[in-house]
Amino acid sequence: MGRVTLQTVADVVGVSRMTVSNAFSRPDQLSATLRARILAAAAELGYAGPDPTARALARRSTGAVGAVMTDSLGEAFRDPAAAAFFGALAEELAPTGLSVSLIPAAGVGGHLHARDLPIDAAVVYACAGDTEAVGWLARRRLPLVFVDQEPLAGSTGIVLDDVGGGRAAVEHLVGMGHRDIAVLTMNSGLTAPAWRADLSADNPTQVARKRTAGALAALADAGLTGRVLEVPDNRATDTAAGVELLLADPQRPTGVVCFSDLMGATLVRAAQQAGLTVPRDLSVVGFDDSFLAQTVRPALTTLRQDFDAKGRLAAQALIDALAHARGDGPEPAPTTVVVPVELVVRGSTGPAPA
Repeated sequence: MGRVTLQTVADVVGVSRMTVSNAFSRPDQLSATLRARILAAAAELGYAGPDPTARALARRSTGAVGAVMTDSLGEAFRDPAAAAFFGALAEELAPTGLSVSLIPAAGVGGHLHARDLPIDAAVVYACAGDTEAVGWLARRRLPLVFVDQEPLAGSTGIVLDDVGGGRAAVEHLVGMGHRDIAVLTMNSGLTAPAWRADLSADNPTQVARKRTAGALAALADAGLTGRVLEVPDNRATDTAAGVELLLADPQRPTGVVCFSDLMGATLVRAAQQAGLTVPRDLSVVGFDDSFLAQTVRPALTTLRQDFDAKGRLAAQALIDALAHARGDGPEPAPTTVVVPVELVVRGSTGPAPA
């Protein structure tokens, strides 16, 4: 037999070329029995299906969406919150037939993935607004959905109630009698951990800025002056250096509100290694309720975010934007959806030391 084509399979089964094509790319258009017959005949003939490149050209669609996460994709998957969100997004998109392509926020090795990668739309996760990738995606006029950051004009945003989360963490500690409370957070504009000299100073990372703002507002409402210790990134190495600085401070706080569970878990372990007891000597609040929250003893009090909800909302926003781009749906109204967070009290917080 010569080259096996779509028509070859159609002739063997006794159906049209379009029916064979639908068996591969639009299974909902056929009965399960007919599709099984077509796929079985194709397998017997050694036919792998329509050429993806040709199909994309014919549809003027790649069937893929991009996910812009951080400058380092490896770091993104070492961040429990980012990994959980990405997993939820991919699971929600899988039944639609859309695949997900990872895009670094900046060019790597001379390659500009955001400029060159064939995709139909993209979700931008917790990147700075002036990120190189975002600039290229906007110039390509692709539908964009922004998660945990301000959306560009005309795009949808999915954000947590970070201000409310920071406030709830402080109110929990104040309610247990703590008067000296510090915030441990990140600031991508730094190169080394440092206590913030000016509490009103800006922070280029939106999530960190809002969580800190909520915490400082709650401290002010309680008549307390807060302290903020910032580290360059939400990574183990940066956090370890920041925790060391915090614990060495002669005026060590009795309670700490952390940007993430990673920071919270690192602080609990470091405090214990320094001879402190958590929460008798130091109370610690994390953020995210990722798997890390229960890997330490005592388990972390934390602010729980719904990763599945964020993934579903981002996926649906992408689907709606793509439908409009194809002419199959109305133009989505640009909006920012705020996902609530929930305080989960565990063993890492307790009454302030006498």
